[in-house]
Amino acid sequence: MTKEKRTRSPDSDAPAPDLKTERDEFLKKFSRGSQLTEDFLKEHERMQARVQDLESENAGLRAKVEADQAVRELLKKIERLESEKSELISRFHQAEAITTEFTARVQEVESEFANLANLFVASNQLHSSLSPRGVTRRIKEVLAQLVGAERYAMYLVNPEGEQLIPIASEGVAGHELVPVRIAGTRIGDVLRKGSASVADSDPSQGTLQNPPAVIPLSLDDRVVGTIAIFSTLAQKNKFDTVDFELFKLLGQHAAQALVAASLFAQADHKLPGLEAFLDLSV
Repeated sequence: MTKEKRTRSPDSDAPAPDLKTERDEFLKKFSRGSQLTEDFLKEHERMQARVQDLESENAGLRAKVEADQAVRELLKKIERLESEKSELISRFHQAEAITTEFTARVQEVESEFANLANLFVASNQLHSSLSPRGVTRRIKEVLAQLVGAERYAMYLVNPEGEQLIPIASEGVAGHELVPVRIAGTRIGDVLRKGSASVADSDPSQGTLQNPPAVIPLSLDDRVVGTIAIFSTLAQKNKFDTVDFELFKLLGQHAAQALVAASLFAQADHKLPGLEAFLDLSV
């Protein structure tokens, strides 16, 4: 018996392991691990994709929220601007009303100054001459330039007090300018009543028989004549406030200026003696 046979263990008769099976089992386990790894990688990729989607969605939501916030802020700003706009419009209307009122007042003041200027010029004109012809010429200038009269005549009452005698005229033919009876005529009625007669109709359409304005000429409290305006210029279709003031001024000053100039001419342009001016304060 050999030495090898002498040393064999009692279990030496067991069959040798199946290496192929072990290999297959190992490969199977390895393949399962690889499959698990592959599945894990796929799941990891899917999760990454999902994370990216969520991040993208989150970014979109954040952008929307920011946009909504911006819209809300913009709407608030628009409301604030609308409020400021309304306030500015209100202030503008107030300023416009004040400006309109101020402009109207300025125009009114300018009109008043213009009227006063006309009256001042007219008064100066009436008393700027001491000759009857010069006074008459200035009365005509006031009537033509300030009143806008085109056809008119000035009358003085005769000594008998029955007729008004024409002493000056403009735009009236010689044969049309005749004495006017005091009784039964419009011009005579103005002399008797001592108040002006002004028609409401268009003065540019007046006639000799129906003058649109007749003004009494007074000397103190005595009416000594009249001015009859037969028609005005075509553009003068009504009498204004300043015209009535001019009528009043002419009625109060025209006769006085004319009488004073006549007396001064009769006195050979000599002043009265000092005795005429003594004791005037009494």
